[in-house]
Amino acid sequence: MRGHVPSGRDGPAMSTVGDPTPGRSSAPPHSPPGPGEQSERTDPPDRAIAADPARHLNRELSWLEFNARVLSQAMNERVPVLERVKFMAIFTSNLDEFFMKRVGLLRRQEQAGIGFASPDGMTVRQQLEAIRARVLELQCAQARCFEEQLRPVLAEQGIHLLHYEDLAQDEREYVDRWFHANLFPVLTPLAVDPSHRFPFISNLSDNLGVLLSRPGSDERHFARVKVPDVRPRFVPTGPVGRDGDDRRLVSIDEVMRYNLADLFPGMTVGEVVHFRVTRSAGVQDDDADAKDVLRSVEADLKKRRFARVVRMEVNPGPAPEVMARLLDAMHLRPENVYERPGPIQYTSMFEISDLDRPDLKDPVWIPVVPARLGEAHNDLFAVIRERDLLLHHPYESFGVSVERFITQASRDPDVLAIKQMIYRTNRESPFLESLIRAAEAGKQVACLVELRARFDEHRNVRFARTLEKAGVHVAYGVFGLKTHSKTALVVRREGERVRCYVHFGTGNYNPSTAQRYTDLSLLTCEPDITQDVVHLFNYLTGHAIRPQYRRLLVAPTNMRRRFTELIRQEAANARAGKPARIWAKVNSIQDRQIIADLYEASSAGVRITLIVRGFCCLRAGVSGLSENIRVISIVGRFLEHSRIFHFADGQDDPLEGNWYIGSADWMYRNMDNRVEAVAPVIDPAARGKLLRIIEIMTADRANAWQQRPDGSYERLSPDPEADPLSVGSIGTFAALMWQTRSAAHGA
Repeated sequence: MRGHVPSGRDGPAMSTVGDPTPGRSSAPPHSPPGPGEQSERTDPPDRAIAADPARHLNRELSWLEFNARVLSQAMNERVPVLERVKFMAIFTSNLDEFFMKRVGLLRRQEQAGIGFASPDGMTVRQQLEAIRARVLELQCAQARCFEEQLRPVLAEQGIHLLHYEDLAQDEREYVDRWFHANLFPVLTPLAVDPSHRFPFISNLSDNLGVLLSRPGSDERHFARVKVPDVRPRFVPTGPVGRDGDDRRLVSIDEVMRYNLADLFPGMTVGEVVHFRVTRSAGVQDDDADAKDVLRSVEADLKKRRFARVVRMEVNPGPAPEVMARLLDAMHLRPENVYERPGPIQYTSMFEISDLDRPDLKDPVWIPVVPARLGEAHNDLFAVIRERDLLLHHPYESFGVSVERFITQASRDPDVLAIKQMIYRTNRESPFLESLIRAAEAGKQVACLVELRARFDEHRNVRFARTLEKAGVHVAYGVFGLKTHSKTALVVRREGERVRCYVHFGTGNYNPSTAQRYTDLSLLTCEPDITQDVVHLFNYLTGHAIRPQYRRLLVAPTNMRRRFTELIRQEAANARAGKPARIWAKVNSIQDRQIIADLYEASSAGVRITLIVRGFCCLRAGVSGLSENIRVISIVGRFLEHSRIFHFADGQDDPLEGNWYIGSADWMYRNMDNRVEAVAPVIDPAARGKLLRIIEIMTADRANAWQQRPDGSYERLSPDPEADPLSVGSIGTFAALMWQTRSAAHGA
């Protein structure tokens, strides 16, 4: 889950178990967009549904509470210590992205003089002030967790994270020799004076600001030294392995600090400030000519490098003279400075969590091969023709299902065409190889690559260029919309007819994240669904009027209307005395229309359970408004990423009614500003699996948090006498998969 995070769950007994969020409000607003910011656009302020602080929680503050739930995993003594260290790093990585995207957007809105309030009633200025206050609290909690909990526990396990001044003399000598041999040649001290401009400070870089003077002179000179990211962040204090599993490590920024005199021979080193800079993610130019999308994205990436600084982190009590120079050079105000105790660069803790100490980590999870796919020589297309196939990753193998679907299609002489949508993938994507192989074999191959997937633009540009060189038809979607759907289509000749096969995913075509995120895959050849997908691809790759879809919910064509109809039908059924319920598992809820409809459904008596990993702008459990709505959040080993929707449709049996999976959250951008696809799940066995997922997650007591009416979250406590596998959804899913594996092998 590097660079990303999970969410919490709910349970019977509730408490604020050692979490960093006691009594804090957790909900978000949909902030209005800056010019050209398609990817960040949310409900415009002139929508028919008026802003009401009593009905809406603040988006940004709710997201911060989600990240607080991530941080709480670092404080959770039930979690193996190196996993706790990883959650510590994930918390920081998430916060970095939050500042780059959300705070950067708010700063631009403030600069543009945007004065209207968000749906919760907060102005841009109020949001920035509230964000700053909460972030400072969370960073202090993070530092306490590291110094008081993790550092001592790591030391007990033979992993000593030391300060330079605590090293023995022989260790200092060893580290200093390492510095001169390995780091000293890499460093480039940059002076600032009339003949040297202030250097460019790159995003998320670690730096030392140094004041220098000549012997006998009171004149002070400033220099900056960047902490290089080309070396490991922690240095052994002696030959590796001399103490067995015992590791004694010191961070390179401390080693640099104590060896600065060698970088400035003849000068006296004065005050030193360790600082880290975060820049805005910048504005994507969605108004570029469609035929120049590739060049436009490449130009955006260059501009992002020089985007405005939105945050500078320093240790407490920085030297005033150094700070004055830094603030002036980067055009920052004191409110942009975050003084934080402990390490400045917590993402370096990924290096510690990656240490080869399996005894201090979660057991390695090996995905189960579903029984229907157990034989490697099985014809996957025959399996799909027999019955739809629903898979739950990472518990069930992504490789033998989704990867195999495209790989087999690329090699099958009867396959005529392959079409796929790529939003994010990994560097060595097996899908790239398969699509190229298919194109070289003469098949019709089309790939829709979303170049504007935030922070993956570089990779997707390279991916697109490689495919184009191989003869794959590459498209970039509909002008002005991001294509977020995860869908693949295979067209196959079977006797005298042609049959279409489809994969729908809730997650990306990325084998790496498929090991760390929980997602769902649906493989089907149901004609009504596959015909809809054919129309969807034609719409995205060619000139076509938006088609009408028979079974799919597609944004921005019919998804908003269909979700509205489904929710309102549940309210009508409740008023008529029919069975009525709504279950939804999503990453985020923010759309005002959806929230208003859910409130109306709750008031009509519909029982609503929302499993929302991240931020949720809806207030649950408010008398007279949402007393029939329960919101839970789950943060655990795997990042909860799947989206599931169920509507009773007047049926008592949960296996009846309407079931869907897809790529969309209940956010304005997903309904109106992106291409999304949500697919119906028809097969009874597949519906049974979805029902089991919902049942397990709503019963979770190990990783669950429940939203209070004020928007804060409380951690749900497991029964101390309960079987550990029965109280947490992650352990329960793993146990079920192992049972399935054992049964398949006759164990």
